[in-house]
Amino acid sequence: MEKEREALQVWKERVGQELNTVVAFWLQHSHDEEHGGFFTCLDRNGQVYDHLKYVWLQGRQVWMYCRLYRLFERFRCAELLDAAKAGGEFLLHYARVAPPGKKCAFVLTRDGRPVKVQRTIFSECFYTMAMNELWKVTGETRYQNEAVEMMDQIVHWVRVDPTGLGRPQLSGTPATEPMAVPMMLLSLVEQLGEEDEALTSKYAELGDWCAHRILQHVQNTRETAQAIKGMHIRKATKYLKDVTFKKQCVPFRRYNGGIESNAELKGLEVDSLAIEHIQVNKGPKMRRRTYRAHGRINPYMSSPCHIEMILTEKEQIVPKPEEERDGKAVLENISEDGKELPGCLGRHQNPGEDLEWDMKLWWPHSEAMIAFLMAFSDTGDPALFQIFNQVAEYTFSHFHDPEFGEWFGYLNREGKVTLNIKGGPFKGCFHVPRCLAMCEQILEALLHRLGPAPVVSSPAVPICGGSK
Repeated sequence: MEKEREALQVWKERVGQELNTVVAFWLQHSHDEEHGGFFTCLDRNGQVYDHLKYVWLQGRQVWMYCRLYRLFERFRCAELLDAAKAGGEFLLHYARVAPPGKKCAFVLTRDGRPVKVQRTIFSECFYTMAMNELWKVTGETRYQNEAVEMMDQIVHWVRVDPTGLGRPQLSGTPATEPMAVPMMLLSLVEQLGEEDEALTSKYAELGDWCAHRILQHVQNTRETAQAIKGMHIRKATKYLKDVTFKKQCVPFRRYNGGIESNAELKGLEVDSLAIEHIQVNKGPKMRRRTYRAHGRINPYMSSPCHIEMILTEKEQIVPKPEEERDGKAVLENISEDGKELPGCLGRHQNPGEDLEWDMKLWWPHSEAMIAFLMAFSDTGDPALFQIFNQVAEYTFSHFHDPEFGEWFGYLNREGKVTLNIKGGPFKGCFHVPRCLAMCEQILEALLHRLGPAPVVSSPAVPICGGSK
């Protein structure tokens, strides 16, 4: 226990100090004292290289400042709150393109004139987050009224009539539903309902609606099993592992008539084995205790399953029935007949339209730190803390700028900085400080569970005057 406490304490102090440095960077360099709002296009040492203001990032920074002010004693300073309020007033005055209409701009000039509008809901979502969080720290009902009115407009666009977004329904548009929309709406449901029971009740059905649509994007074991039918076993194993994390799935193997440990591989060329039949069955309840005792599933796995495969030794891939070929969308770089397309390591030959496909970006690493630490907190699985440690060590050693503070946003695959800017149209005072703040809170809660410990110093209070 003491070893675990020591590891958690080390990370808590390290994360806390990093949060101080990051917040100090934005306090010192991003505030527009003349027109209000924030500059986000900052170079390595914090100099402004573009005065355009992005509504996503204006709302996010207001939210972040308010959140820090509300939840962390050491950030409860007037400079932070005043900057958040100034940012909120800038949004109130300029974010909406044609008041009283609710559509918000994506880009504004320094003095608040609209430059560009996106035909999505996300500027409005971050506007809502900012207003609600401002209400929580100031108690001014006008902010909450703005948040609720905008939320209702967003819900109308998403669930009733999207024409107000200005996006025409084109005949060639793929019949898909992006996960970002229900994910963002669910975040707003949680945000608005956090300290308001009436809004919690009002948006309860919306939260269920969002969760249902998010789960449609989760590929489960059965869907993946159908997608890999007919594939060579070596290739198929990779995708099975993607949906059977650690030992959460009990394999039920069948080779040449043998089962489990009696499976007969002698005389077979593994590289020529293909999946002739695959079936996913729920593990019987009477055997789950045995599975757990033998370490074959973890104690948190509520629905273990068997994967039964019948393999055949064939030179050619087993053809898939026509009705099962839709499952190919589960996999990247797999053709309809199950063959691997060129460029299996990443997407070297088939990068698609995303030019940053092989880059390492600040925000996935930030989100991964939160995810693995949260998963460890929920499950107690030490392997998850090890992964958090691995991701966090890499992130701190490659993205962190020890000279000027904050994080670089864009690395190549080898981990070398490709752009040394600290902010831009999409990177602002949000992903990094939010990650650090959430991780510090989770680590604090984990330490609290372990009971009293020797008193240690808290992370140094950032100087609100702007000096690092």
